[in-house]
Order: sequence, then C-alpha cells, then structure tokens
Amino acid sequence: MPLSSSSDLQEEEQEVMFEFIALKGDPLGIQRLPDKFADFVAGNEPASLHLREAAYDCCRWPVDMLFDGRDKMYLHTGWEKFARYHDLQAGHVLTFSYLGEGDMSVKVFEETCFHRHYHGDNDEKDN
Repeated sequence: MPLSSSSDLQEEEQEVMFEFIALKGDPLGIQRLPDKFADFVAGNEPASLHLREAAYDCCRWPVDMLFDGRDKMYLHTGWEKFARYHDLQAGHVLTFSYLGEGDMSVKVFEETCFHRHYHGDNDEKDN
C-alpha cells in the first residue's frame, strides 16, 4: 500500500527521518534498510520508494521494496540502477532522509566519510 494513502502516516510524514547504511558485500545487490525505518512504516509498508540525490530533484529512481516476513525491509528492483549510476562501492555510507509520499533523498559518503560529489554538484553555489 502506498504511504500516501495511509492517514496514520500522513501526520508523521512531516518528520524527516535519517537512516544510515554502510554498504557491505556487493553494493549492487539488494540492501536492507535499517529496522528503525521498517518499524516506522510497519503496517503501511510501501511497495516502492523513489530515491533521489539530496539537493537535486531532477532525477528519481523508483526502487521496489522486498519484505522477508520477519519485519525486514530491502531495496530491491531498481536499486542496482541507482547503485551503478552513483558508482557505489563496498564501504560507502549512505544517509536516507524520508521526505514523505514515498520519496527519499540520499547522500553518499566514501569510506573516509567525505561526501561524494556528482554531476550537478559545484562549489559556486556555496560561495
């Protein structure tokens, strides 16, 4: 069921949740979301999420969710495309900020915890 159809979550969707994933093993394989997020959407699990780069709204990647029946939630179909585009590697750390309506923004940090810059990032906007 889409998150936007749940009246129980609509009030809570105003909140921004930060979730962290340290990529282990194959970064192109399915990735488990933190239990905190799975608990947050329990009973109203989304069939998919739309991932986008933090600070950029131009590209979104639909990613289907997978549930294992033990309250564990995984990024599944569509994740590999997102991971390849961002050249994700084992050891990278990702922060997910839930924006509501099934949208999540993502920041990628290298093993050193420095933020990775992508095609749209530039230093001029910070000056």
